[in-house]
Amino acid sequence: MFDYLIQGSKIADGTGNPAYTADLGIEGGKIAAVGDLRGAEAHTILDAKGRWLTPGFLDIHRHGDAAVFRPGYGQAELRQGLTSVINGNCGLSISPITGPYAKAVEDYLVPITGPAPDGRRFSTLAEYQHQAAGANAPMYHGMLVGMGTLRACVSGFEPGDLTTQQVRQLHGLLETALMDGALGVSLGLGYAPECFYSTQGLIRALEPLRDGRVPVTVHMRQEGDGVEEALEEMLTVARTLHLKLEISHLKSIGTRNWRHSTPNMLEKLRRAREEGVDVRCDVYPYTGGSTQLIHVLPPEIQEGGTKAMTAALRRPEVRKHLRERMESGSDFENIVHLVGFQNVLATGLKRYPELEGQSIQNIAEHWGKDPYDALFDLLADENCMVSMIDFITAEEDIEDILRQDFSGVISDATYPVEGLCHPRVYGTFPRLLERYVREKKLLLVEHAVRKITGAPAELFGLANKGRIRVGADADLCLFDLENIHETGTWQAPAQFAQGMDWVFVGGQAAIADGVYHPEVRGGLLTR
Repeated sequence: MFDYLIQGSKIADGTGNPAYTADLGIEGGKIAAVGDLRGAEAHTILDAKGRWLTPGFLDIHRHGDAAVFRPGYGQAELRQGLTSVINGNCGLSISPITGPYAKAVEDYLVPITGPAPDGRRFSTLAEYQHQAAGANAPMYHGMLVGMGTLRACVSGFEPGDLTTQQVRQLHGLLETALMDGALGVSLGLGYAPECFYSTQGLIRALEPLRDGRVPVTVHMRQEGDGVEEALEEMLTVARTLHLKLEISHLKSIGTRNWRHSTPNMLEKLRRAREEGVDVRCDVYPYTGGSTQLIHVLPPEIQEGGTKAMTAALRRPEVRKHLRERMESGSDFENIVHLVGFQNVLATGLKRYPELEGQSIQNIAEHWGKDPYDALFDLLADENCMVSMIDFITAEEDIEDILRQDFSGVISDATYPVEGLCHPRVYGTFPRLLERYVREKKLLLVEHAVRKITGAPAELFGLANKGRIRVGADADLCLFDLENIHETGTWQAPAQFAQGMDWVFVGGQAAIADGVYHPEVRGGLLTR
């Protein structure tokens, strides 16, 4: 007897192949049977005629490292069909944090990963995994090890390539994290301290991954004027070390790069794949992004970490240097030069909560200051612990990326403790189905589902995830496409998505007839 019998659904099985109509039986947390199951008995029988049945969705790029421990965590994810997530992205994982620079590393990570619960420090990935398992989150979780975190543990936030001894320490931390079960390795070349690598220094740091099967994801060195050169750098690294490479949140920032750099990069990726380079990319389906506000500044300001940055922003000579660089510089991701102060919104403000969600341009006008001075003052007064939402990309570029068979979809969601979040925390995957499948008809359901199920599961070697087949884990979504709806907005983002009728996690109904059941438990995903 099955635990659940789902009858007559349209099955998009995660392969991208055409959908088919069939019954599916769940037993003991697994998919026990798929086909014509008329006459079979089950404790619960669901009439699914006219509805889609898919594998549970996987988000391979979230920043919920610390959010896993928060009360109520999981409902926003499950409401949009997510049954598995991978954290530790952009080189900025909350573990392992160890050594003499540990406090500086923790401070730097807070705007991205959130603060660790109860002042805890996870000196090894094994320690983090153990405590995360004890948090009893209602989905499955995996971690990447962030190479930026490892480098900061070894050498702080100092520029230049590492010494031989530091490289040995870095490799030791990396190998331990992989043995502890990290699903892969993430890079954040747009962030300190990895922005200080030369290309050869980066290759040297990644040497233990040569010819391996460990996937590497990368937030590239630039996503603005230098984005094409940044992609060439990563293709050079992948060719040299024979890496399995995922380009995270591919984009071209700034109007002068729209409809130009993205098509060029997609062609570069196609050619590299034809040459045998194991490379792919992903995208979040929003024209606005979100990260730390300090990343509108030239990278050299990040030397020394958060405390040093805050002090430097008080010094007139530093502010003069930053202004001159930002007014003319193109050798870094100069966001305000590319999109303007009016398209950069400050979020996560503690000292100035009344300015939450306001653009830097509006804050400057409110204070009666020049926008540069307003930016520097805001960062210094908030101890650089400020996030931003920045409107940076073109909708047409997003659509071009989505059309590629080698592209995936991710959220890049961060979880601020206070202030506005980005709507992608709550709505990325419904947005994919509602906007790009149902409304724009850019993708078929089967192709969209593959991008968020079978393809990411294959990339990270999750053999029992992302597919509807006998023996796979019973992580499943059942929904009527016409009812899928992203409810969050830029002004009011923290709203649960609508339309998921049933979501199963390991055969347990986390959402049943639209009702959320927080008692369901997921588990850890390890390599």
